[in-house]
Amino acid sequence: MFSKRDDAPASSTYQPAPAAKRAAPGGFSVIGPDIQITGNVRATADLHIEGRIEGDLDCGNLVISPDAVVNGQVRAETARIAGTIERSVAIRQLVVEAGARITGDVEYESVSLENGAHIDGRMKHSAVKPAAGTPVPAVGGMKEFKMIDAATEQAA
Repeated sequence: MFSKRDDAPASSTYQPAPAAKRAAPGGFSVIGPDIQITGNVRATADLHIEGRIEGDLDCGNLVISPDAVVNGQVRAETARIAGTIERSVAIRQLVVEAGARITGDVEYESVSLENGAHIDGRMKHSAVKPAAGTPVPAVGGMKEFKMIDAATEQAA
């Protein structure tokens, strides 16, 4: 029943995979509902959180499930929040689902709030900065315009 196979490796000691064969950045990671992390988390992968993080979080794309809690600052490119964040948030494209709770300031480029979402903090829009070399019109160079109503247009 438990006999040794002929094709089994000779050594039974664990050896980690070489660096080139490990998961490449940009994968997908899950922090399960039974996991609690104390400390800062930085991920190059997309991150789905179902457990609890006591520390700051920095990742690309983020999903926080309804029962998840993050007690720390959160930075991400995109995020869909259904759980709880306690501290400030800086997320470029943010979706806050019904039942989600953010207690802290929120900095965003675009935001979508569903009915029932709770944010207890200041909201700050951060504008997209133009790329280097992109011409920005000067305030004095704006063209003048006039408001014309239907009566004025008919008289002209």
